[in-house]
Amino acid sequence: MSAGGTLALDRLDAWYGTARALFDVSLEVPDGTIVALLGRNGAGKSTTIKSVMRLGARTRGGIRYGGHDLTRMGTAAIARLGVGYVPEDRRIFQAMTVRENLQLGRGIAAPDRPPLDLEAVLAAFPPLRNLLDRRGGVLSGGEQQLLAVARTLIGNPRLMLLDEPSEGLAPVVLIGLRDAIRMVHERFGVTVLLAEQNAAFALTLAETVVLIDSGLIVHQGPAGELRAQHDLMSRYLGVGAGPAPASTAPGAGA
Repeated sequence: MSAGGTLALDRLDAWYGTARALFDVSLEVPDGTIVALLGRNGAGKSTTIKSVMRLGARTRGGIRYGGHDLTRMGTAAIARLGVGYVPEDRRIFQAMTVRENLQLGRGIAAPDRPPLDLEAVLAAFPPLRNLLDRRGGVLSGGEQQLLAVARTLIGNPRLMLLDEPSEGLAPVVLIGLRDAIRMVHERFGVTVLLAEQNAAFALTLAETVVLIDSGLIVHQGPAGELRAQHDLMSRYLGVGAGPAPASTAPGAGA
């Protein structure tokens, strides 16, 4: 898989109407890494992800990926660079089958990167194999989230943006989701920016974490460093910020 480059946000501000949502946000997601953007509900995580995709908010500042200025591009053009997006509400087509939802994902593949074979995606997401002819609307929340990630993967992205993928899922379901995200990263070489409230879940995946609060970046550093800073975890994420899958952190026996 060819390198896609670094995603870099430089002093990014964002507004919804006259309400300012981001203040001078700067962060990097180097090629080949998993970076978690952590914060409480309303902290600015989703706005950051949507700003990269040029969705919703009005922005000022720099957003670059692989040498491209994303602020001068539309959402479809950004997707054709190999940037995949899994929205917070999943947005699967409920009246369509799992197979049909997956086939739709093929249409977002970059011109120089053909979509993945269905069989390759099913090998990475085994629970979907027996659901191919089932309508999206009758899937469980966990199955819908796996489908949303798999639909993005079939477009063969270089970079995947996941907005609150663990929201509303039971701890046992998070184990499968965690493994699926790890598979996307390791087997397919996809760089990941993960926006999450559930710090315990995100810290089982991310190498680097960025803390955001009220639209401001308040901390950036290695995941292990944040785990040791209990004051930051408590102040910006809350004690027991969410159930984690039964796993250790990357690089610590995971």
